[in-house]
Amino acid sequence: MHPLEQLRDDALRDIESARDEQALEATRVKYLGRSGSVSSWGEQMKTLGKEERPIVGKLLNETRNAVAAAIEQRAGKLRSQKETEALEKIDISLPGTPSERGSLHPLTQMLDRSIDIFRRMGFALADGPDIDDEWHCFDALNTPPEHPARNEQDTFYLPDGRLLRTHTSTVQIRAMQAAPPPMRVIAPGSCYRRDEVDATHSAQFHQIEGLYVDEKVSVADLKGTLEFFMREIFGPDTLVQFRPHFFPFTEPSLEVYVKSKALKGGEQWIEVAGCGMVHPAVFEAVNKARGDKAYDPEKWTGFAFGLGMDRLAMILFDIPDVRLFAQNDLRFLRQFA
Repeated sequence: MHPLEQLRDDALRDIESARDEQALEATRVKYLGRSGSVSSWGEQMKTLGKEERPIVGKLLNETRNAVAAAIEQRAGKLRSQKETEALEKIDISLPGTPSERGSLHPLTQMLDRSIDIFRRMGFALADGPDIDDEWHCFDALNTPPEHPARNEQDTFYLPDGRLLRTHTSTVQIRAMQAAPPPMRVIAPGSCYRRDEVDATHSAQFHQIEGLYVDEKVSVADLKGTLEFFMREIFGPDTLVQFRPHFFPFTEPSLEVYVKSKALKGGEQWIEVAGCGMVHPAVFEAVNKARGDKAYDPEKWTGFAFGLGMDRLAMILFDIPDVRLFAQNDLRFLRQFA
């Protein structure tokens, strides 16, 4: 027997007799380490003659491969044995560790529910950046520089002149820039204003704004859309009332009030949204940005509306303080699980 064959047999016996991972690692170093028995034969190859070198080289490779394979196989067995011993120590009669089941945040529930209602009415989803420019946030919406809404205290401005959007109407403008009419979209998302934080105001809130542009769209279409939405949200017996108001980007403009026995207020009218027919000046601004007359106000009409998700959730779930939505108090959130 060649010494390498004897060395291989000795190594295989030592590997098989290794009782744990530490002993197996010591055996690997003994034979395959830099100064190991098998590795030292590689240094002796240069002292062999030309006739003997190929034979010994082949035998050395076979020995090295056999030892390495045996070590890997023994390591797998030791790991399996260790896992089995660990499992044997588990008392399966003990009760399991309880884990709480998560749920969607109430604002997320409100958003999902509202989006589902509008999708059933044929509205597509549109999205846009939270950081936008003054043109999309104000100019395109018929809000000139001297308008109070342009006051820099109303929102958060960045050093480069961009700002955090004060409403998702910016998405409506971007949608009209991207595609010609007819159009029926909703734009859910976050909005930002420099409001004093109190029970009913927050620096960040959530909206769904809608836009419908087509031929012969009227106030009747607007009223029908929002009445259906309000009754889906607050119940089929909900009464809806529209009162004249002013928004620079709609004409006429309306505020939406609801009254429902299902709400805590009972017979009290509650303001829930703003809406109106799209102002022709908005269409003209979009046409100028597009470089065409796609939104010709003589041909196309449309309506727009804005719904505050935080406000709707406060009304629907009878929540007294808007700050509860952001405090992540599990005692509050568990009510909506």
